[in-house]
Amino acid sequence: MTLCDRLRQGGLGCLAAISLAAPGWADSLRIASFNTELSRDGPGLLLRDLTRDKEAQIAAVVAVIARISPDILALQSVDWDYDGAALAALAARLTQAGADYPYRMALRPNSGMATDLDMDGDGRRGGPGDAQGFGAFSGQGGLAILSRYPILGDRVRDFSDLLWRDLSGALLPEREDGSPFPSPEAQAIQRLSTTGHWIVPVALPDGSTVQVLTFHATPPVFDGDEDQNGRRNHDEILLWRAVLDGAFGPPPQRFVLAGQANLDPQDSEGRLDAIRGLLADPRLQDPRPASEGAAAAPDQGHASPNALDTVDWQNVGRLRVDYVLPSADWRVIDSGVFWPATDSDGHSDAIAASRHRLVWVDLDLD
Repeated sequence: MTLCDRLRQGGLGCLAAISLAAPGWADSLRIASFNTELSRDGPGLLLRDLTRDKEAQIAAVVAVIARISPDILALQSVDWDYDGAALAALAARLTQAGADYPYRMALRPNSGMATDLDMDGDGRRGGPGDAQGFGAFSGQGGLAILSRYPILGDRVRDFSDLLWRDLSGALLPEREDGSPFPSPEAQAIQRLSTTGHWIVPVALPDGSTVQVLTFHATPPVFDGDEDQNGRRNHDEILLWRAVLDGAFGPPPQRFVLAGQANLDPQDSEGRLDAIRGLLADPRLQDPRPASEGAAAAPDQGHASPNALDTVDWQNVGRLRVDYVLPSADWRVIDSGVFWPATDSDGHSDAIAASRHRLVWVDLDLD
């Protein structure tokens, strides 16, 4: 399937059949990332729940997005469908809440993309771990972009079909005897991206372009001694530095990386050098978005500052795993994590929407 075909599935024409007429000019640009945890257990269920208007979690997700009102929003854990019906239904709910996103994109993710091999080494085939990325059905837990400004569909770059072994320096998992894990046949077809890696250009009203780099890496846990997920998480993060090096075409210019790395630079169980290297890369800047809610939470003995946490997992605790990282040439005006303090306005919506919090950055357009 060509990229043009995938773009059409995502609601875009290959020649960007999108009007370049855009809302009035503003002097700043707000870009956000939000793991909504809207993914459901079966195909079509998210669309059902979005149209029924009975789900408290969906109402909270809509309320959070409408409150922060980003100009461009990278979403994770939104189930993909061929016609884009679920994403259109979510956009309609947001419009009703006063947050209009006329431009949207969702390509088919690797999550749930079935293979005919044992990809997780459990000795069986056909399970969610045997898909290109963990998922019980094609499109489960996909990515999406919502935008107030036109998405340049003919210039989207999708790295989701890159084989893991084709990344320079790939940390491919091995068995104790040094043989490929789970098998040579599996590694021959295994894609690197658990969900996807996209570069999505968005046209701004002054004629310039911002390139949104987005992804959702695998958790670096839930595996065995071979550390398949930990190694894959490392390399999914490493891919962005290779892209910036020009290893897969012209490096992006004037960009913002917005997505979920599933790795805290201090307190995660994964290979921390990957996220530390990304945050220290001089081509990026880290605004270190913070929140009052996380800052006021009980100390959990972690090395990272509480205020920077973006997720609250039961048992694991709070970590920083969601990021919005502008390229070094942007001037950052403000940033934050939508996690109001207890008893503050919006706190209940933030908690009800997702274990993750929406992360946002404001950039100067002057």
